[in-house]
Parts: sequence; C-alpha cells; structure tokens
Amino acid sequence: MYQPRTYRNRSESSDLVSFVVSIKETNLFVSACCDLKRKTERLVLKYRKIIEQYIAQHPDFLTSLKPVETEPQAPNIILDMAQAAQNTGVGPMAAVAGAVAKFVGEELREYTPDVIIENGGDIYICSTKDRIIGIFAGNSPLSGTIGLEIKAGETPCGICTSSGTVGHSLSFGRADAMTIIAASASLADAAATACANLIQTASDIPLALELAKNTSGVTGALAIKDDQLGVWGDIKLKKL
Repeated sequence: MYQPRTYRNRSESSDLVSFVVSIKETNLFVSACCDLKRKTERLVLKYRKIIEQYIAQHPDFLTSLKPVETEPQAPNIILDMAQAAQNTGVGPMAAVAGAVAKFVGEELREYTPDVIIENGGDIYICSTKDRIIGIFAGNSPLSGTIGLEIKAGETPCGICTSSGTVGHSLSFGRADAMTIIAASASLADAAATACANLIQTASDIPLALELAKNTSGVTGALAIKDDQLGVWGDIKLKKL
C-alpha cells in the first residue's frame, strides 16, 4: 500500500534548492546548492541499470535474506551493498536505498558542496553547516518531536531508518523507527534493517542497540517503539 511521504513537508532547508526525482521504485528527495534534477535523474538511471543488470545475472542478490558472495570485479555499488550485508548479516538488498543515495550523492558533490539525499527514510548527507534531521516514527507519540543534530565535520555520512510499522520495506520487527548513523549510508541502511528486525516490543530496544554497538562502522543508534526511546553512541538529540 502506498503511504504518502508527508514527513517531507518539513524537510526543505531554506538555504538549499529541493527537488524530487522518481524513477520506478526509486524516489529521492534531494536538497543541494543549485537545481541538479537532470543530473540526479541521469545518475539514478545509471545506478539502477547497474543493479538491475547484476540481478538479472545473479537473481539471489535480489532475493537472499542473508549475505551473498560477489565477484571481485563486480561494480562498486554491488560490492558496497554486499559488504554492508556481510557486516550486518542481512541480504544485500537491505542496503539498496542507502547505497543509491550514497553513490548518487557522492557524484553530485562535484557540483555542490552541500547535498542531502533522502531515499525512503535513508539519508546521505554532506554539509558545510550543521543540520537537524527529524525522526519520523509513524504513530508513535514521539514521531516528529525529536531530531538528530549532525555536525558539518561529521559529514559525509549516512543516517538511515528502518521501520516495521511505516513504509513498504521488508522488516521482521515492529519498530516504529530504528535509526543508524554510519560513515557509509549503505552500512547504515543494512544495520538499521538488522536492528529493527529484533524489535517486537519496547522491551527489545536494548537488544537492538546492543547489535548496533557491536556492528563495526556504526557510530550511533536510536530506537523508537510506541512511547519508548533508546539511544546509543554519538547521538545528539534536539527537540523539534
């Protein structure tokens, strides 16, 4: 079922130009120093083609719920997704939204010093100023009330959120929001999925945070279930 991305109504930055690029399942909300919509469209098509062609030759890359082996000569975005999956114990497609945001964002940095790409709750950010990233957590009373302060010097990085109650992505848990911060948006995406899978009730939040803590490359984690919130790592909360 389609769920409108109403959280984007509060996502625009006054100092940046924002636009949407939607191609098949990929729907990016991009903020940059200038209008880069056409360049972004070309990059999305480029990376979608790479992933689609690889899946056509390796169908298990699409369907596997656990890490899969890839050839060393595979395209960089495929290797990146596979490594993220290996680090977190999930299938490589658990990293696809973060990977697309990351690879598109890295190429756009040639044209803009600031770029923020949100892809279904998974964010790649490179910024010359501090930013606040709001947390959308569905029907939780905490949804839209808190944000993460991201310092300019901490970027580029990935801030990715998985949910068992919001959106269409596969999750075996019932977290309202499981947010991971990592240097790589691909890793953050995969880790968010792995941690969110562990949350059925609020009592599972410590278990999910422990997994985040033990995942190499993850620097911070936030978990929301109903009216309960848990935080681990280098997380700076801001009231919205």
